[in-house]
Amino acid sequence: MHKRRWWATAVTLAVTLAAAGCTPTGGTDTSRAEDKPPAPASSRPDGQQVDAGGLPGVPSSQQARTELRDLTVRQQSSMAGYTREKFPHWASQGDSCDTREIVLQRAGAQVQRDGECRAVSGQWTSAYDNEKFTDSSDLDIDHMVPLANAWRSGAHAWSQEQREEFANDLRRPQLLAVSASTNRTKGDQGPEEWQPPAKNYWCTYARAWTAVKSHYRLSVTNREQHALRDMLNTCS
Repeated sequence: MHKRRWWATAVTLAVTLAAAGCTPTGGTDTSRAEDKPPAPASSRPDGQQVDAGGLPGVPSSQQARTELRDLTVRQQSSMAGYTREKFPHWASQGDSCDTREIVLQRAGAQVQRDGECRAVSGQWTSAYDNEKFTDSSDLDIDHMVPLANAWRSGAHAWSQEQREEFANDLRRPQLLAVSASTNRTKGDQGPEEWQPPAKNYWCTYARAWTAVKSHYRLSVTNREQHALRDMLNTCS
């Protein structure tokens, strides 16, 4: 009698689990991989969070305000001794890819690469001016905090290895693909002198700039700090 009751209960439970789409513990899930929802666009395969333009490590506006408040404020150093060669960039990242190609890959949509990792097709939107591109040669890879700005803010005292890490940093919001025109207009200017034409990007820009300077312990000027604070005030 007890065995019949146990069997009836087990059958009922199995039917309920099947109707709910569940598999019993230790069972095999036979659902097809293509039936599962895709990973959200805000996450890379390695789990790192990125913004809509593929920029990783962007802090919240509140965290950025805290980091900005804690940055060292002082006048910039001179450009004496600076050359771009002191910041070796576009380093090899393996599989025939260099830093530039990795940034193009993560920033674009439907990016196709050839055997040498060069982006031969894709779709990109330049966050600085909202311009759209299908040819990667029309894009520059911008250093959020320009190399010369970093030099004047403390990088002149770094080792060559530290400067190379900074110039190829794929973990923090330091590298992004933008239109060549905006990158060249920006040059080595800080936010007190240049802001993205697309004002809807000011919030992200200020958060990213502050995060990079905070991580690398680079200084800011008074005018730079005030400009960043104003840009952070555009965050909703």
